[in-house]
Amino acid sequence: MQSFPAPALAMVERMRAAAAQDPTRAIAFQGAPGANSHRAAGEAAPDYLPLPCFGFEDALEAVKDGRAGCAIIPIENSQHGRVADIHFLLPHSGLSIVGEHFMPITHALMAIPNADGSFGPFEAAYSHPQALGQSRMFLRERGIVPLSHADTAGSAAFVAEKGDPRLAAIAPKLAAELYGLQVVEDRVEDAADNTTRFVVLAREPLDPASLEGDAAMTTFVFEVKNVPAALYKALGCFATNGVNMTKLESYQQGASFAATMFYADIVGAPGDPRVDGAFEELAFHCKDLRLLGSYRQARPRP
Repeated sequence: MQSFPAPALAMVERMRAAAAQDPTRAIAFQGAPGANSHRAAGEAAPDYLPLPCFGFEDALEAVKDGRAGCAIIPIENSQHGRVADIHFLLPHSGLSIVGEHFMPITHALMAIPNADGSFGPFEAAYSHPQALGQSRMFLRERGIVPLSHADTAGSAAFVAEKGDPRLAAIAPKLAAELYGLQVVEDRVEDAADNTTRFVVLAREPLDPASLEGDAAMTTFVFEVKNVPAALYKALGCFATNGVNMTKLESYQQGASFAATMFYADIVGAPGDPRVDGAFEELAFHCKDLRLLGSYRQARPRP
């Protein structure tokens, strides 16, 4: 709780107090008030009470211990790839994915002015590593050193706390308003179509039957048997059943580097005979298979 910069603490405490009054309507997010995850929480669950948490694990813990009804976590960005290591965090959390949300991301460079009202030159800009990566060319062209911070809005609060006009932050414009900074330049992201995918997590999974008639997604992790062509055979389960796989990532399990886990998304949900057939075949080729949740697809139907 004390890890947030001082300018953010009062807002954090007010939000936490409000969420504590009705925890079932609280939605936990990582970052200080004004972060992109705060905005995503408002878009994905407008009737819920935002609950700021310092880290991704803290947001998941808030759901597990009942301080929030759900959490929203960014997992991938169109320009800079993976955000949160959800494949490490989620399988052991006991939570399920119950929704997804796609949000266009824009960043602003913000700071406090010099004594004469001018801005810069800036020695460094603080932000979350994702925002720094999404604005890499902008910073490089201006010779501004990127410095990592826990989150975008928190970096704005940190720069406000430091009071040094040589430091800037890259954060949503809302953060400048919340922490008394001024926007020096808007839309500093390197790509105009910069988009982040978020997932919503809850203690109980959605019943796949409730998704009937809607475009659905299912997320799962699996470990294939250590035999030749195991992954080829595993993926064939979806091809032969006509199930579209939209995401596949590998990651190591343990220090031996001999056990590879895979994180995947498919279109569809259990209850669909094609999906059921694919998972039945996949189980034969796997040492471990865990469903992380089925949920309504947020992307427009093709």
